[in-house]
Amino acid sequence: MKPIVQISLDLTNIDEALETAALAMRAGVDWLEAGTPLILAEGLHGVRALRKAFPTTPIVADLKTMDGGYLEAEMMAKAGATHVVVMARAHAETVKCVVKAGKDFGCKVMGDNMICEDMVAGAKWLEDLGCDYIIHHIGYDERRGIAAAGHRMPSPLDKLREVVQAVKVPVQAVGGLSLEQAIQCPKYGAPLVVLGAPLTIDADAFKTADGNLEASLRMICEAVHAQDVAAF
Repeated sequence: MKPIVQISLDLTNIDEALETAALAMRAGVDWLEAGTPLILAEGLHGVRALRKAFPTTPIVADLKTMDGGYLEAEMMAKAGATHVVVMARAHAETVKCVVKAGKDFGCKVMGDNMICEDMVAGAKWLEDLGCDYIIHHIGYDERRGIAAAGHRMPSPLDKLREVVQAVKVPVQAVGGLSLEQAIQCPKYGAPLVVLGAPLTIDADAFKTADGNLEASLRMICEAVHAQDVAAF
């Protein structure tokens, strides 16, 4: 597949999320993500608002589902989400329920391997249970905690090629990437490039970053879309 640019709307109110989403779409972003902060703050209303404003755009609902998988996926799909996220650390039955709901309501499932002891094995396990995409993810608190202890901050790029080689479904890398690193993800075989905190969102305040965001996003989108996805 061709590279896709997804912006994570890690914001806490609908108005700012809609404003940022409109800006991102003008700049050439392909997918919108209702980030976890937006879902916590606005819930289904936020997803419905995005769907109303952008009727044909793929919308990822970053639920990070751990239980109640069928109902959560059903609710988000009916609100307008085209993709939902389930965690690898959930029970296998939860993942299966999300996958079943995805099939029942026409929604793709993204499996997130955050906090897996073996992240490559976690990605493969999610694929085997029926997930359509893999999110290879180093968490926000994990990164900051390790760095605060004086150690090298882990990066999803550390094992990205291994994850890509282990699965047949598309992979995205998330967690502390610089803009330059995010743009390079297709060269690792990961076609889904995610832009979010702290790339386009202020990671501590959860608000849109200062500066000419639209112009920056346009340049990023052009750089990503011009690439071919590496095969391994």
